[in-house]
Amino acid sequence: QVQLVESGGGSVQAGGSLRLSCGVSGLALDSYVMAWFRQAPGREREFVAWRSRSGYITRYADSVQGRFTISRDYAQNTIYLQMNSLKPEDTAIYYCAAAREINTGTTRRDYDYWGQGTQVTVSS
Repeated sequence: QVQLVESGGGSVQAGGSLRLSCGVSGLALDSYVMAWFRQAPGREREFVAWRSRSGYITRYADSVQGRFTISRDYAQNTIYLQMNSLKPEDTAIYYCAAAREINTGTTRRDYDYWGQGTQVTVSS
């Protein structure tokens, strides 16, 4: 059974940092594209970042480029999202996702498995 469990969310002031974790069980990280999405109240779930199966390729949404970093730890079977220089508009529930194959990797339909989400709140 595949499980993705996010943690690390919380409240922070603008300019601060958070690191989100996604503990993965039931699948091998080197066999799946791993991604982070987010959903703010009243808005559609949107792409944040993905990392290829090999780990050599990453892609970020323009809104987070240069501020967020997706990484993974094979030993811990965990995906991370380091978020720096946070802004109030980064406030959302953040979701981890896994895909066996992707098209662009930036849409929800590309992904097979999802976590339950973790709340990030950035105050001004």
